[in-house]
Amino acid sequence: MTMKGIGYLVLSVTLVVISCGQAQTAKNVPKVDTMAPAPVTAPALTGPEQERYTAMATHFFDPMLAGRFNGSILVAKDGIILFEKYKGFRNPVRHQDSITAHTAFHLASVSKTFTAMATLKLWQEGKLDIHDPVSKYLAGFPYHDVTVETLLNHRSGLHNYVHYMDKPGVNKHIFLHNADVLQYIIDHPGAREIFSGRADRHFEYSNTNYALLALIIEKVSGMPYPEYLAKTFFQPLGMQDTYVYTAPDSGRSMDSYYQTGRPFRLEFLDQVYGDKNVYSTVRDMYKWDQALRSGQMFSKGVLDSAYAGYSFEKPGQRNYGLGWRMLMIPNGKKLIYHNGWWHGNRTVFVRMMDEDATIIALSNNDYKNVYTAKRLCDLFGDYRQGQGHTNFDEGEPDPADSTGGVAGEPPHEEKKPVAPTVAHTHLHHHVARRGASHSGRRLVHKKKPAATA
Repeated sequence: MTMKGIGYLVLSVTLVVISCGQAQTAKNVPKVDTMAPAPVTAPALTGPEQERYTAMATHFFDPMLAGRFNGSILVAKDGIILFEKYKGFRNPVRHQDSITAHTAFHLASVSKTFTAMATLKLWQEGKLDIHDPVSKYLAGFPYHDVTVETLLNHRSGLHNYVHYMDKPGVNKHIFLHNADVLQYIIDHPGAREIFSGRADRHFEYSNTNYALLALIIEKVSGMPYPEYLAKTFFQPLGMQDTYVYTAPDSGRSMDSYYQTGRPFRLEFLDQVYGDKNVYSTVRDMYKWDQALRSGQMFSKGVLDSAYAGYSFEKPGQRNYGLGWRMLMIPNGKKLIYHNGWWHGNRTVFVRMMDEDATIIALSNNDYKNVYTAKRLCDLFGDYRQGQGHTNFDEGEPDPADSTGGVAGEPPHEEKKPVAPTVAHTHLHHHVARRGASHSGRRLVHKKKPAATA
């Protein structure tokens, strides 16, 4: 078979996703060290093998690179980078500042992988217990049956703050911060727009969970969330281009763009972190992937808990662990991944554990076809079974991975919940200067977009 024929075969095989159908419960972390030894280094790829993988990855990504994609891509296996490409500019409209290996992209919801593993790091160290109620760590939190674990696996029953705080009555001329999300919950106990009424009843992907986890990390560690991630992960792993966005980063952070080329403007939701706001590069994300595989940072028990299925999300298709999306295939294979979508930032982080293979794609110009990068998985293993035409997350990721657009632009949510009106709470974090610039953007009062089906 020719290389072209092989590439076509990889592209044409469809995905079938069937979940395991049974959640697993995380166990308490043993007091003794249960860390597994580092895996034996995989045999180096032979020259012909490496050339074959590289040729097929090139064939796969050629259409994306020839299109409107503006971003970076990395594919690796067994510690070897097989494919690495950078296309476009920090400002794709003016064609200014080419994207390089050091250009950091907003990871959007892929940021949740860091928040989850930071929480599990503190659990491993005995500084918190994920089975504890959130109220043990966040004073005044009104829902005592919500645990740290249910925040991690999106079974808390808490609805998405992106929805209930994006409405008339909330001042959108001041930045929202994590403490404001918590205070709003405290000030409106029993509001059905905030809490479903029962924790651990069903899976509901919600950014609120991870905004609260960032506060728990700060409470337990005694450090600001950006500092804790830097000292615990970024600096030790040599992730020199990775950081958590805060206001002082406005000069170096890269803007994102609509499909039309118009830049997204800074809005009041843009300074909440934990659910988003980690900036990184494909090379740094590959360091993160390899560190998690090494067995030196987390115990086997903690990783097993992180990669277990808890969600019962869309039975027969997908599952969610502690900070990780996953596919549990009937042949016993498991694919670990996470998508991201915030403003024009669309991101993919795919990890094939059995094959030590990784696919990372980052884009900042609202290029939704970036999610098709996952289709390359079958180059490395049997992840699609060759049955039917079902794929996984091949178009839009969950609407909770995003926020609505500015008036006049297409909305990002599929549908917003109808919720009762509650009294407005004054948020205390003000913009230092009205209309303060952010790499050419201005804080805007974002009008609520019309919902789409």
